[in-house]
Amino acid sequence: MSDPNRIPSSVIRSLLEVYFIMGSVNCRLDPAEVLTEALGGGITLFQFREKGNGALTGSAKFELAKSLMQLCRAHGVPFIVNDDLDLAIALDADGIHVGQDDAPASMIRRRLGSGKIIGVSAHTLQEVQQAIEDGADYLGVGPVYPTSSKEDAQPVNGTRLIEELRLQGIDIPLVGIGGITLSNAAPVIAAGADGISLISAIAQADQISETARRFLKTVEEGLRHRE
Repeated sequence: MSDPNRIPSSVIRSLLEVYFIMGSVNCRLDPAEVLTEALGGGITLFQFREKGNGALTGSAKFELAKSLMQLCRAHGVPFIVNDDLDLAIALDADGIHVGQDDAPASMIRRRLGSGKIIGVSAHTLQEVQQAIEDGADYLGVGPVYPTSSKEDAQPVNGTRLIEELRLQGIDIPLVGIGGITLSNAAPVIAAGADGISLISAIAQADQISETARRFLKTVEEGLRHRE
């Protein structure tokens, strides 16, 4: 029986179009300034990912997450927490994104509730099938291209896995991740992804708002071509 509180897949797809992921270690500017610019440029979803050398912990991490979530709420953009279920619950965040080494989506759903967004990183067909069975709302598939933003990145897949999933009729919302730039984003959408997730391409951009706007335009054009 379907859960009436679950967010419809059609809504999730639209949220994935320009999915910005960021923590303080990814920014040259103040994180709040970076996020404000990105929101102004039209990002559709935000994930707080506070990891890596120099990442904040404890109350400093909580306070940064809280302030960034307030910015997202002011712009009507959902705020997702990376991996940290306790933080997601404490903040009453809009959802969480987990990797293969984290708790399964089924357990997270029991703790978070049915109205929250749960995303899972998947790198193989088997991982995709398991995440769907566990009740994930969307999958992050990649790394599509080489990336320096994640120290523990898996081998590069290209768009092959996205294409394979769509050819097999797997229609769960998908977002491509890993090394995506303005010059290589279009093939990710053409392969069947509903959107692209970005870290440094936006966080490190000289013109953050304009860059986010151009990513959104690229995705929207790609989706139109697929219709």
